[in-house]
Amino acid sequence: MIESKIESKIGTKTGTTTFTVELGKVKEFARALGDPHPSYETGECLPPTFGTVIDFWSGDSSLSALLNLNMAKVLHGGQEYEYVGKIRPGDVITTEGEVENAYTKAGMNFFVVRKSYRNQNGETVLLSRSTIIERNGEEESD
Repeated sequence: MIESKIESKIGTKTGTTTFTVELGKVKEFARALGDPHPSYETGECLPPTFGTVIDFWSGDSSLSALLNLNMAKVLHGGQEYEYVGKIRPGDVITTEGEVENAYTKAGMNFFVVRKSYRNQNGETVLLSRSTIIERNGEEESD
């Protein structure tokens, strides 16, 4: 079977980024969510979706360019976070990812991107998996 243009993206690596967790960003994000949990104010714990902040503020290279996406047709298909360690203010988080799966279904392209987040001690503290959908994507036919 000939590999499609979409499937050829499997294994594509994202750029490596770093982000220093600041208490101000934790508070700001919690307030934006409307979640007044006191431990977010002190940085004792982080809102569960804080990985999104890390991605957006770390200078994460654009997945749209990496995957050659038409952003006018892109949907956020889902996001999962698995905390395997604790992230605290002051931690320097390094993120690396890759396209774990890519396929076409019902005329749409699906890309599943898995990322790992390590602290300054090299410990994996967070894993994420996101699904990007490109509506009406076209698969090459051979």
